[in-house]
Amino acid sequence: MSRSNSLTIEDLARNSLAVTLFRMTWPMLFGALALLGVQLVDAAFIARLGVDPLAAFGFTQPIQQLLIGAQVGLGIATTALVGRALGAGRDQDARCISLLVVLLGAAFIGVVCILLWLTQGRLMTAMGADVDLLPLIRTYWAPWLLSAWLGALLYFGYSLCRARGETGLPGLLMVITSLINLALDPLFIFTFGWGLPGAAWATVAAFASGTLWVYRHVWFRGWLSRDFGDFPLSRALRDLGAITGPATLGQLAPGMAAVLATGLVAYHGGAAVAAWGVGTRLEFFSMVVVLALTMSLPPIVSRFYGAGEIGRIREVVRLAVGFVLAWQLAVGLLLFLGSGFLAGFLSSDSSVSSVLHDYLLRVPLSYPALGICMLMVSVCNALGMPLQALLISLLRLFLFYLPTLWLFSHLAGMSGLLTGAMLGNIGAGISAWLLYQQAMRSLRSG
Repeated sequence: MSRSNSLTIEDLARNSLAVTLFRMTWPMLFGALALLGVQLVDAAFIARLGVDPLAAFGFTQPIQQLLIGAQVGLGIATTALVGRALGAGRDQDARCISLLVVLLGAAFIGVVCILLWLTQGRLMTAMGADVDLLPLIRTYWAPWLLSAWLGALLYFGYSLCRARGETGLPGLLMVITSLINLALDPLFIFTFGWGLPGAAWATVAAFASGTLWVYRHVWFRGWLSRDFGDFPLSRALRDLGAITGPATLGQLAPGMAAVLATGLVAYHGGAAVAAWGVGTRLEFFSMVVVLALTMSLPPIVSRFYGAGEIGRIREVVRLAVGFVLAWQLAVGLLLFLGSGFLAGFLSSDSSVSSVLHDYLLRVPLSYPALGICMLMVSVCNALGMPLQALLISLLRLFLFYLPTLWLFSHLAGMSGLLTGAMLGNIGAGISAWLLYQQAMRSLRSG
């Protein structure tokens, strides 16, 4: 196997932490930027179909977060276990773990998608969707669930690459699949007249192309093995469960909170749900640098942890935190200053654009704190502390975020709810940093 893109302790010793972090992060940055940018473009295209399609799209968003949370939890375990096996020189074990993850992940996400299809009506009604929206949601969900399953397979392939220090291919494929989706969106939605389902079919085509490409790469690199002769399968399953369980719960928590938050927003009408859906996609787009860091930082932290370099862990985390604070503050201010233009550009409906404008005046100012929270979850998982990472996620959502949404929504309506989102993110960021410091103290004392 070529080692030109592989991360080793020798690389970390030879290069400065800033250089190494940049080298690992920039491919994922451009890839994530392209991927999340297309999500935003999807929302812009769908908005031109009217308020009902955009609201149906908005109700799908929290369910999508749940699916992504499940696949990311398994991806975290993949990176940890494959990296650990490679670091110990057990390359055959790494190949077996890789195949195990792909098969289990594909089966699990497939079952979840089938269950979502069977329960979609009751689920959407429980979230506050109007009965008139259910037929529209039903036409969208079949291709959307297929795209979600393909997206999970694609993500598992990305995880195998990142576990071996290759971030270039995942970054490139994110860009290519995003461009395919972007090109097909107007064709399927408007030219073919497929409407809202056309957006999902465009994603199916894009993810199918990326999946074929990444697994061709993985197969020809010899990263998958069907020889389980001497492989400790039961131990691998235990290790996989020990990391995947808490990590998945931590990743699912935002999706569960998003379902509850959307239910709160739904009390304020369809226009509020539509604006909230666009706003959350803008949030994903604005967090792209943090997202890239959460994918590139864990291999570095885990290598230092394995080498007992606790001081170097503190150094690289401080470097990442300082950058996130400065970057996210700049992004939040740009969204604040451009709130009027963006609200009108992303929705032609005055009621939707009014709520979206209000969103952009408040929530982006809390993005630095939200970025710190995301980063600390990633670091704790890399340190082999999935329960600490889970605690950070749960406190953020169920102690700070949702209670402030509910309280301020009752006090001041939709504007109050948006203020609550801002304050909840700030409280969560402070809490996450304090819990990370506690985790580092326990490492030193241990």
